[in-house]
Amino acid sequence: MELVNPLVASRRRAAAEDPEGFWAAAAEELPWFRKWDRVYEADPPSFKWFLGATTNLAYNCLDYHVLRGWAGHAALLYEREDGFRQVFTYAQLLHQVELAAAGLRALGIGRGDRVGIYMPTCPEAIIAMLACARIGAIHLVVFAGFGSGALGERLALAGARALFTADVTWRKGKAVQLLPIVEAALAEHGKAVEKVVVLSRTETEPPLVAGRDIGWEEFLEGGAGQDTSAVELESNEPAFILATSGTTAKPKLAVHTHGPYQVMVRSMAEWMFALEATDVWWSTSDIGWVVGHSYIVYAPLLVGSTTVAYEGALDHPNAETFYRIVEENRVSGVFTAPTAVRLLMRYGVEPSQGYDLSSLERVFSAGEVLNAPAWEWLQKQVLDDRIPVLDHMWQTETSGPIVGNPYGIAMLPIKPGSSGVPLPGIDACVISPEGQELPAGEKGIFAIRRPFPGLTPTIWNDSERYAADYWQKVPGKTIYFSGDAAAIDEDGYVWFSGRADEIIKIAGHRIGTIEVETAFLRHPAVAEAGVTGRPDPLRAEVISAFIVLRTGHEASPKLREELLETVRKELGPVAVIGELNFVATVPKTRSGKIMRRVLKAVTLGVDPGDISTIEDEGSVEEARSAWEAMRAEVTTT
Repeated sequence: MELVNPLVASRRRAAAEDPEGFWAAAAEELPWFRKWDRVYEADPPSFKWFLGATTNLAYNCLDYHVLRGWAGHAALLYEREDGFRQVFTYAQLLHQVELAAAGLRALGIGRGDRVGIYMPTCPEAIIAMLACARIGAIHLVVFAGFGSGALGERLALAGARALFTADVTWRKGKAVQLLPIVEAALAEHGKAVEKVVVLSRTETEPPLVAGRDIGWEEFLEGGAGQDTSAVELESNEPAFILATSGTTAKPKLAVHTHGPYQVMVRSMAEWMFALEATDVWWSTSDIGWVVGHSYIVYAPLLVGSTTVAYEGALDHPNAETFYRIVEENRVSGVFTAPTAVRLLMRYGVEPSQGYDLSSLERVFSAGEVLNAPAWEWLQKQVLDDRIPVLDHMWQTETSGPIVGNPYGIAMLPIKPGSSGVPLPGIDACVISPEGQELPAGEKGIFAIRRPFPGLTPTIWNDSERYAADYWQKVPGKTIYFSGDAAAIDEDGYVWFSGRADEIIKIAGHRIGTIEVETAFLRHPAVAEAGVTGRPDPLRAEVISAFIVLRTGHEASPKLREELLETVRKELGPVAVIGELNFVATVPKTRSGKIMRRVLKAVTLGVDPGDISTIEDEGSVEEARSAWEAMRAEVTTT
């Protein structure tokens, strides 16, 4: 018996009985220049949605709202860690996007051309994204923190003709120089890049390469006399390409298209987040990730709400920054990540005291599983159980949520540690490696039986890899293989336990990395935990754990024993800990996902491979040193 509200059950039943009719009804909620001839066409593994329809993602984000009388409503509220703030109304943001669209046309950029954007989460970056979509160019945003190798590789794979960048970004009060990274990237990989638009953010004029580089203001002025209108695009034309986060392997460039993408992210904005035009919505992500694309930029603007874009660290200049921004802007909805929750948890509840959080109506989390202890801290200690904190799950490839608690339809009972239920329109199951659908409670691989709007239809210039990695993993079946290990319980709730290739096998028992990390987080001294399996001659594998402590706690033999006992109490004797290593930080991607494959490489003493997406390269060496020291201690003992 599923614990699903009748309203949710009805919506899910409608999607199951008539998928095309269900998604056509969702698409009717958006304006179109021309309606579709056919809702859906598939030639597995490729597929298309709303064939023959014409639309434009940027037009629906801006022009539509200005024309309907929403011109003076705040569209974009930009906050920076040093307290600087800017506000753009829908009319003002549209005007800036028109200028940038004209500037792009003056550079010779047009429909189908790829444009790189290597900028922090700032208004100009969002304007560049919308301007590309407006003229039919395809943007590729690269997180402004990646090194030159990661940037150059992505630009080369996309065949980008132009690049937008800035001279600096700021992180914890320090100016991070971006232009040297750009120069190194272009020197190695940038043969296709013809023009570089540079946003100057300091009093010192940045050095520009003659004939190639152009300043932001000059770029806007150069568009004088150019067409500023939006291009009518066939529904399945690409809007953007975006690299997957790279937690397990070399990133792939996922493609998302104008029509299906906006149907997906707007629908899930309503069904999952209850996002409305009157909301002040803050997604704490970066525009370099799919969350930033979908729920900083596109979905909030499609809905007509006010979206907050924040540049900087959530704990700078102090741990009160997060709560201050909520209070000062009367934020009504927050979308954050477990890594951000655990960061704030390090400082305890004290920084939140004295701030008025009464405007906040709901909080959502995604990126990794929101471990039950982190959920409980935010839900009960910070927010006093006044509003819900809801976990959910999606991927770069899905463009929006696929599992969650559909707050916008009817909130279901919260099960801490579960990401919720498959959302309406998502035909999901859990399968064995051989493709057999598993019964309730059995762990397997989360899979999706049928495409939905918003699911990437291909990998840029690599359709064979797309088919092999996603649709041909199970012999004899065409089914979307997520790569995530999960189980669905008797109530229909999905419990993710890590990547499928990260499951730890101890003496015949299978245990998820998320389960072990959650157990560690039960101890009040632990702020973060990353675990992996290490080969063991007796048990096949044992657990190697890397632990980050909360402020005010220090490593000691006594604390180590307490942590081991906590895990034994939570998971039983099956959770055999081989080593427990104390570190200052665990290796994570720039989007906050723990890179367990790097921890695995550390325990095996091998090269971790591609770490171009890692947040802090020093975390690898620190993990290695801690592990080697611990192994030496164990050997000596």
